[in-house]
Amino acid sequence: MELKKMRDMSELELNVELKKMKQELFNLRFQHVTGQLENPIKMRDAKKQIARVKTIIREKELKKVQG
Repeated sequence: MELKKMRDMSELELNVELKKMKQELFNLRFQHVTGQLENPIKMRDAKKQIARVKTIIREKELKKVQG
């Protein structure tokens, strides 16, 4: 998902997206352990996406506090 689209989303939408991403990471880890994951780089990308969403959520929280 594009960063601009994520920034335009509400906090509720971001939290829903975060849950989906965490579930996807869980599935990727499970596939990795069972030897079914063909591309382990997908796990790294999923972690980065989760970090991006968490960062945007935090930015929105700080904006609320500041003004």
